[in-house]
Amino acid sequence: MSSYAFWNNKGGVGKSFLCFIAACEYARLNPEIDVIVLDLCPQANTSETLLGGQLSGGKNLRTFLAPDSTRLSIGGYLESRLNSPFSKTPDMARYAINVKDYNEKISPNLYLVCGDNLVEVLGEAIRQTAALSVPLDSWKKVTSWVKDLQDEIIESRERECVFFIDCNPSFAIYTQLAIAAADNIVIPFTADESSRRGIENIIALLYGQGDDYIASFARLSFYKRAKEEGISLPKLHTFISNRVTLFDGEPSRAHQAANKAIVETIQKLAKKHRTIFAYPRMPVAERFVDFPDFHAVSIVASLTGTPIHALKAGPKKINGERIQINPDPLKTYKDALATLMNFL
Repeated sequence: MSSYAFWNNKGGVGKSFLCFIAACEYARLNPEIDVIVLDLCPQANTSETLLGGQLSGGKNLRTFLAPDSTRLSIGGYLESRLNSPFSKTPDMARYAINVKDYNEKISPNLYLVCGDNLVEVLGEAIRQTAALSVPLDSWKKVTSWVKDLQDEIIESRERECVFFIDCNPSFAIYTQLAIAAADNIVIPFTADESSRRGIENIIALLYGQGDDYIASFARLSFYKRAKEEGISLPKLHTFISNRVTLFDGEPSRAHQAANKAIVETIQKLAKKHRTIFAYPRMPVAERFVDFPDFHAVSIVASLTGTPIHALKAGPKKINGERIQINPDPLKTYKDALATLMNFL
């Protein structure tokens, strides 16, 4: 079993969309494996896209969040754990629904634990439960709730499972549960200084490393507690430079300059702390993937719930507007996705 958390401490870098296209492509290429998406972001954008996009995804998602029925979502699962915080609840695997039942464009081996805005509301109750003095391992037990869900899903199936976890940018308690369940972290970013700072925060929060001043605070919180409680932390796996501005088929100089600062930040970390990387012997620069800034692809895919492999070049009519997908940019995008798949 492998699990990949898509996370950056900065919002707006495209992590939900990248999680969507990566999970869909992985499921298509590996029909013998069950791919399960865990949507730990309260906005539930990944869930809405998987369930059909703007036109039908939101409507389908609401059926799982109805208050007068079993809430088949990550929020419903976390609520059930609050009622029984230190023992597993029965039939936890039921929270993973088959996406193909709601979106025929998706491979039949892709499953989803729906995102839910309720997780934001439950956040404080989860945090307080983790802080209880009895039992002595209450923090560890609560922090392992999403890992428990993964284990239950695996036990319920005869096939190999791979998990894709969409995380909220903030390091809220539910993000901590997601991170504690992941083996690897995929970090999408845009080539700007705020993305670099977001990556620095990831390094400080999870590994207590980086700038001495910031890291000194991080060592007092999640990093320190996880180390004391024996919770395994994920490794830095892949870095996705998203929305790369191309000029004559190559990244623009402005993009290259901003991107260079981020690569250098990661390389500096690798020289001192190579063991926190999934591939410690591989040069860091070889773990970067560039995704082009091609809005038409992402717009059509998001609004219609269409995986990248199923997109065709040509004009599309979306919400009364004509959107043109040109062949060459679409191929460039598909090539970038193929590179990412080679990494996972």
